Amino acid sequence: MRRRKAVGSWQLAVGSYARFVSFSVIYFVVVAVSFCSVDSVQAQQPSDPTFQQGVLPPMGFYAIRNARIVTVSGPEIENGTVVIRNGKIEAVGANVTVPSGAEMIDARGLRVYPGMIDAGTSLGLVEVPEGAPGTVDASEIGEMNPNAQALVAINPHSAHIAVTRVNGVTTVLTMPEGGIISGQAAIINLNGTTPREMAVVPQAALVITFPRAAGRRAEFIAEQQGVTNLAQAIEAANRQVEQLRKLLRDAEAYGRAQDAYAHDKNLPRPSQDVVLASLVPFVRGERPVVIRADRESEIRAAVRFAEEMRLKPIILGGDDAWKVASFLKEHNVPVIVTGTLDLPLREDDYYDTLYTNAARLQQAGVRFCISSGFTNSETNSQVRNLPFEAGMAAAFGLPKDEALKAVTLYPAQIMGVADRLGSIEAGKMANIVVTDGDLLEARTHVRYLFIEGRQLPLTSRHTELYEQFKNRR
Repeated sequence: MRRRKAVGSWQLAVGSYARFVSFSVIYFVVVAVSFCSVDSVQAQQPSDPTFQQGVLPPMGFYAIRNARIVTVSGPEIENGTVVIRNGKIEAVGANVTVPSGAEMIDARGLRVYPGMIDAGTSLGLVEVPEGAPGTVDASEIGEMNPNAQALVAINPHSAHIAVTRVNGVTTVLTMPEGGIISGQAAIINLNGTTPREMAVVPQAALVITFPRAAGRRAEFIAEQQGVTNLAQAIEAANRQVEQLRKLLRDAEAYGRAQDAYAHDKNLPRPSQDVVLASLVPFVRGERPVVIRADRESEIRAAVRFAEEMRLKPIILGGDDAWKVASFLKEHNVPVIVTGTLDLPLREDDYYDTLYTNAARLQQAGVRFCISSGFTNSETNSQVRNLPFEAGMAAAFGLPKDEALKAVTLYPAQIMGVADRLGSIEAGKMANIVVTDGDLLEARTHVRYLFIEGRQLPLTSRHTELYEQFKNRR
């Protein structure tokens, strides 16, 4: 009996293996035929970019007519036309002659705005911040990572991208986080199938979190943790500042050595260092440095440090920027204001301290822009609230035209891309939003959306879920 059972088991195993091999052969043949069919179909239509999956649609040729055009950089045009061709704004005005062949869009009763720009996000780097570490790629190990580039980690198929752009935000500065030097931020358009297709400025700014002695909401740390801990925290922060200073000076020396060797090949060839090489454009002041700082003391220290190291600083955060507005004005340092919708920094601050921050900076003549500020692995879907951040600032003292500039032209100027973005002018990139009302109001709907001259569908994960469940009982 035992022998028969053993033989039966052997036969069963052989039979199963044979069936597995047969199934594998059949599956391979089917897959091969499928691939051949797909290749054949694609080969028949190589000139149709919209047919091929993963290829951007072509830049269109459009004429938006009979619209109220909010140029931002100039006066509004009550009944004007915007011509879009080859990804750029070809013409704008009240008496524009529409070229033949343009696709007409009647925007009667609608308004045309430049796409909004958020200069403080981690959009594309974080998908699900809580409980899904594999979807978070916003930071590197270690304290000093100037060679880390946000662009290479961006997920162009992130659900947050479409959610954000259908609300009128067409461009963002997405930045890494963590450590003292987090890495290099990138300016991207919110459309593309690869990070390079999305890139406007691949290495736009260096991101530094200025060392500080306490957490954001522990202003009275001495009372909470004791004087001993405060002294230790200050000492640790000072050590980090010195570490940062040494690295920047090493990068400056590295750049001089490389220049000397390029000029005279008889000199000893300096060794290559990826970390120091990535810092050279920033220590020379050729590119800006975004420094995270919120408190008054941190902002002052960050600005003085940047001047000492001859950096080109931009303050990110700036909850206390209104307290040092004259200081920022004197040193000509711009601020990317975040937290406009947040609670005050300290318990004894007035409730509207952050609501009025942008207005106070504007009154003091400080260069600024408004950002949603959703970095630090926050939920990137909240970047879509950028127009409401500006709307809140407008409700608390910031002139309405200034609030609009704070999310369009001003971030473009601060980041050095105002020649391409931020307003509706001939020659600029055609990032355009057409709405049925004021762009900064929650009741307004976007009716048409263009990024780099490509008309995009007004769909996102949110609209898909709405359509799926709207008739559910």
